[in-house]
Amino acid sequence: MDLLIAKADAIQPLSKKRKSSHSTSGRSAGKARAASNSDFTLNTVVKHTSIPKSLQDSAPLPENGPSYKHIANKKLRTQLNRQSAQTARSQALVEDAEMLLLDEAGGLQVENDMDRTWRVGQTDILQSAGQEAAKGRREYKLDGGPYRSRYSRNGRHLAIAGRTGHVSTFDWQTGTVHAELQLQETCRDITFLQDHSFFAVAQKKYAFIYDRDGVEVHCLKGHIEPTRLEFLPYHWLLATVGNPGYLKYQDTSTGQLLVEHRTKMGACSTMTQNLHNAVIHLGHQNGCVTLWTPNLPHPAVQLLAHVGPVVSVAVDPSEGGRYMATSGRDGTVKVWDCRNWKGAVRDWTVRGGGDPELEWSARGYLAVASSGTVNIYNTPSIHTPFHVKTAPPLYMTHPIPHRPLTSVRFAPFQDILTVGHSNGLSSVIVPGSGEPNFDSREADPFENTKARREREVKALLDKIQPDLITLDPDMVGNLAPVSKLTTEVTTVNGKPRTDIPFARLPRIDRLRVSGKMDDTEENNEEEGEGGDEESKKHAKEEREKRKMRGKGKSMKRYLRKQRKNVIDPAAIAIRAKLERQKEEKRKAAAASAGNAEEKKPSALDRFTRTKQKH
Repeated sequence: MDLLIAKADAIQPLSKKRKSSHSTSGRSAGKARAASNSDFTLNTVVKHTSIPKSLQDSAPLPENGPSYKHIANKKLRTQLNRQSAQTARSQALVEDAEMLLLDEAGGLQVENDMDRTWRVGQTDILQSAGQEAAKGRREYKLDGGPYRSRYSRNGRHLAIAGRTGHVSTFDWQTGTVHAELQLQETCRDITFLQDHSFFAVAQKKYAFIYDRDGVEVHCLKGHIEPTRLEFLPYHWLLATVGNPGYLKYQDTSTGQLLVEHRTKMGACSTMTQNLHNAVIHLGHQNGCVTLWTPNLPHPAVQLLAHVGPVVSVAVDPSEGGRYMATSGRDGTVKVWDCRNWKGAVRDWTVRGGGDPELEWSARGYLAVASSGTVNIYNTPSIHTPFHVKTAPPLYMTHPIPHRPLTSVRFAPFQDILTVGHSNGLSSVIVPGSGEPNFDSREADPFENTKARREREVKALLDKIQPDLITLDPDMVGNLAPVSKLTTEVTTVNGKPRTDIPFARLPRIDRLRVSGKMDDTEENNEEEGEGGDEESKKHAKEEREKRKMRGKGKSMKRYLRKQRKNVIDPAAIAIRAKLERQKEEKRKAAAASAGNAEEKKPSALDRFTRTKQKH
């Protein structure tokens, strides 16, 4: 076979003819060509053999490509032609690689205007879907519910936590169980950390961290009675909120409790994060929704969303975190625009009441689970402003008889929706909800142990500081805007200058503009120079009053009391010396003005007079 391929010259382009050896005579070369033409197997292999475009050494120039025929230098012309060919070949390879990156995702489509997509059930979808996609439709019957679930970032692993203490993590595609625990206490929430090797559980009293095998690694005693957990992957922060009403950030890379914010709104059981800017959204019992960052002690945004308690909050990842959905215990669902907060974009009431659970998919599909039914709405109907309180057009619906429905999660890179309820979990196929194109540098569903280790190391090296978490992440790398606080300053030449930035003004001008300049001192000094003694005395009293400002603080009073009964000879001598100097200056000023004061008689004057007589 090797000889056959060598004779067929499979690694040569078909357009080029095979060159004969110089040592071969013309007669022998003619015989070889005749033998090759007569070999049917050889001609067949040559005709159907070609190498891929990526392995070809040369490629034809594009028709509309640049032409370098006007260049006289052959070496330069050849180099430019080679670069053009390489550029054309790279563009062709990029187009081939993007062949699977479809602009439009799949979904349910109806044949005519009378049909509706919500009439299509899971049975019809399973019959139409492929064998691999149909594996996503599963029912997990478990004891110990109601259950809450959480997927890993690559969508390969699933973690579940039952209310009565049943906790498990497993690879849902292969069915491989990593860990299964019975903690025998209340478990309120669960989340993966940087990958499936560690997960955190919000238990009855504290938050605990376990490894992949279910071994307890850490007990976070600073997080008391947590109800919800969120992990910020780019900052390596574990955010918790609980019954005490404190939002706490734990750095999982260093183990440091970074910051804790007192929300001042009581117990909180609703939390989510905006994947676009890592801002934490909290829903409170008084109907308010607050947005928090680690570098602000107060909420960045506070919004009165519902009349009653807020039971669920979700942020749309498909639009860069622009839209937020909230649901209240009154059975209403509202969609908000996070750019202006001027009112709800859509507002409707769900049927059956209960506590609606919300979740957005990667493609912008909104799932609302309430009273034994899961309803899915698609874009752009939920993003279009509509002032009438009617529900948007329904995309899909699926009844689940087990109540209550406590958790709704979309699987990353899959068209699967997992709903947690009292009897376990139910996975529903939602065509078009998942993002089919993944970035293997961010989250790779097919990564091995070595790739996971490398990605974890790079993530630690690229860790973002918590101070950069803001509502507008585009502010990083921009220049600070010029201050609008300006004033008019007169130059030496007497010409006024305007529009001078506040930071470039002299200190006295900055004080005058900000209103901290006290002009009474200058005016009093000017008046005191040409005024009488009474005006000088008044100005001095004013100055003494201003000097006394701020001396009534508790620490200064304490220090004065400590120094009150202390007798220091050095201090007494200095005070006496200062008094003598002050008296001498006063006498010299009076003598120069011709107002010499008469010396008062004293008891020692008689001795002076007696001494002068003798």
